Amino acid sequence: MNKLKIRKSVSRRVKITASGKVLHASNFKRHLRKNKSAGQKRRLNGLKSFDNTRSNKIKKFLGAA
Repeated sequence: MNKLKIRKSVSRRVKITASGKVLHASNFKRHLRKNKSAGQKRRLNGLKSFDNTRSNKIKKFLGAA
């Protein structure tokens, strides 16, 4: 059986924690920040987690499932 190739684009965008959660950076952070409130910009900081359906699909892309 051939070795599975992982999706490099996905592996650069996500991080899998030790407990198995899949984390990603928030979107809407790059442009037009002057129009966003300070609270909104603060909420966009940090990493967010995917729901179970998407995280299972992403783990399959990365060969971690």
